[in-house]
Amino acid sequence: MSAHENQAGPFLKWAGGKSQLLAQYDPFFPREPMRGYFEPFVGSGAVFFHLRGRGLFSTYYLSETNEELLNCYRAVRDHVDELIARLREHQARHSRDYYYAIRNLDRNSAWIHASLVERAARLIYLNKTCYNGLWRVNRRGHFNVPMGRYKNPEIVNEARLRAASRALQGVHLAVEDFEQVIRRAGRGDFVYLDPPYIPLSETANFTSYTQDEFGEYEHRKLALVFAELDRKGCRVMLSNSDTPLTRELYRNFRIETVSARRAINSASTRRGAISEVVVLNY
Repeated sequence: MSAHENQAGPFLKWAGGKSQLLAQYDPFFPREPMRGYFEPFVGSGAVFFHLRGRGLFSTYYLSETNEELLNCYRAVRDHVDELIARLREHQARHSRDYYYAIRNLDRNSAWIHASLVERAARLIYLNKTCYNGLWRVNRRGHFNVPMGRYKNPEIVNEARLRAASRALQGVHLAVEDFEQVIRRAGRGDFVYLDPPYIPLSETANFTSYTQDEFGEYEHRKLALVFAELDRKGCRVMLSNSDTPLTRELYRNFRIETVSARRAINSASTRRGAISEVVVLNY
């Protein structure tokens, strides 16, 4: 196993994932030891995995409103052997018919009783084999992305899953709204906020990862949470698209610009470099 394979990193492809931006973010990350690390929109966990090995934080709190995603993190942390075994079964049976049978499991009322490992294996399997690696559900909470055109999708990356499992040991995982971070974080803590981005135009509809949309109202609430965390003495960093609304909401804080390449877009011609902002209270 190479050092690269052994390094903890995202085990899912997730829209808005920050792997490609870590080098640009690095100057903004804490350099000295701090108390706690909080990430209420964990997504692919790229920032968490990047910082985990530095030993700067005594505690880690990751949260999401997407229960399926959070449960997947729990399975990787607590049941990685069983999860890898189940993924190998998916890999052995992968076909078009099998993909759609697994995709449609959440239409069955019995699915609610599926085990943590079974649910996590389904999420990872679909994530690795669906079109463009996109996780999207409809208003009923049903996953509805068609199968992707992959010759040989990598459904099981054992080294990466085991590295992620080691990194997640001792980490607090919770299904909860971003506003709950106000109750948990305080002076000496670092909070990284990576919400669903504000659309760059009125026609650029946000793709839902849960059946609940994240619109302007939620972004305004998040800006209030950012300001409250600042008052509490937290160090806060937020990522978002570079829009007039973003700059209005965070006009009282430091705003830096980074250049991002969109990895997930239905049109390949729209995957070029775009400007994004990093908001900081330090």
